[in-house]
Amino acid sequence: MLKSILIITVSVFNLGETETAYRDYLDHETAGRGEVSTELGAVWDADAMTGRNMLLMQPASDAPVYLRFVENDAVDGYAPMTTHGWNGTELLVTDPDAVATRLDESPFKIIGPPKDLWSAPNAPRAMQALGPSDEVLYLTRNGDFETDTSIDRVFIMVLGGPSMTALGDFYRNTFGLEVGEPTPFPISVISKAQGRPADTTYPLAIATVSKDFLIELDEYPADTPTRPLKPGHLPPGIAMVTFEFAGELDDLDVEWRATPRSIEAFPYNGRDVGVIAGAAGEWIELVEIAADANTN
Repeated sequence: MLKSILIITVSVFNLGETETAYRDYLDHETAGRGEVSTELGAVWDADAMTGRNMLLMQPASDAPVYLRFVENDAVDGYAPMTTHGWNGTELLVTDPDAVATRLDESPFKIIGPPKDLWSAPNAPRAMQALGPSDEVLYLTRNGDFETDTSIDRVFIMVLGGPSMTALGDFYRNTFGLEVGEPTPFPISVISKAQGRPADTTYPLAIATVSKDFLIELDEYPADTPTRPLKPGHLPPGIAMVTFEFAGELDDLDVEWRATPRSIEAFPYNGRDVGVIAGAAGEWIELVEIAADANTN
């Protein structure tokens, strides 16, 4: 069973620029820095990443949900929200309009101004922006989730794939997640990125990880390509999402990219770690915790 989102790994071009941008404009603090170890590169089956500089950042609320930025090569043919895989990191904020004003003169590029997601009292209100390496951020006020600071933790990861049935079946059957019924939904930032009519709708469903974390499943049009990948590297953009897994990794009937192994570095802290690919080719890193741990 998935317990929580622990790390979102993002491929970036310049670690210093990224650190400054997230510190100064999104209130994230540096929680660690270093290089990708031989052991970590091996468990990812991404040996070319060994020795690459990386950085962990954490929201000012001290919530144990980390953004991990890893310096990676640019990949020809990749653009945000145009391929299958992890396509958005959604942060809780108290006031998207204030965040938009703050980001107006920043390294972040606003690609979707603040708006209510539907017409209803207290409806979620969200905006979208591109980070310094063209990573996609959703910044959302949602009264169903508690926030301790004006810009808080990740609470939703956005996944795009070729088949809603395949996406839902994977998370339901592999991890036992509850997956809602898909609903056609206009997502203007995707349409703009892919050059489609503004009123294009996309089947959208929610997979519930816990009371604190969700996965948004978006079905992309049939002509959407898979994400290009350089051999031995992390995927470009949002490369991977790390979940804590309540149970033993050996009990999962999955195909590992490499044999799971114990990783001593923070925030793995000696726990067993393994990586698989999901139904859309998305990389999923699993960190083992005791099966009787509180899963909320």
